[in-house]
Amino acid sequence: MINTAFISLGANLKFDHKISLRKNLETVINLFPKYNIYVKKISNWYESEPVPISDQPWFINTLVKIQTKNSPEKLIDLLHDIENIFGRKRNILNEARTLDLDIIDFEGLINKGQPVLPHPRMHLRYFVLLPMREIEPNWVHPIFKKSINDLILEYAPKQKIRKI
Repeated sequence: MINTAFISLGANLKFDHKISLRKNLETVINLFPKYNIYVKKISNWYESEPVPISDQPWFINTLVKIQTKNSPEKLIDLLHDIENIFGRKRNILNEARTLDLDIIDFEGLINKGQPVLPHPRMHLRYFVLLPMREIEPNWVHPIFKKSINDLILEYAPKQKIRKI
């Protein structure tokens, strides 16, 4: 069975210091097929301030619509493996990172286990909402039953973000 999911990608530290943050993330996207993750759409790229606000460098973010035969549990394990390959450290909550991969939605499933679906804070993140609206403008939050436009208007804080 082929499943459709949305994955948010972000980083504010370079894994490969010879190339830009965006190129680092493009390298990750190009690696996805090796894990049976096939990208169907990629949003524009954004630069956004850290959430919660801190003195960390700003993030580069994008969102991809993918297809995979993997289950949500297998997909999150694969994404964590990819994060580790790209130097992700999980020592301090919300620390700067070389790679952050999150499943935002997986076939509209609601799951309270691992992974939590839809992503529990996606509606509070402009760097997720704006790219989602670009690639899936009719998307509806499975729990809130609100459109992506309504989520942007009602929930998202005043996060600083700009399209690049």
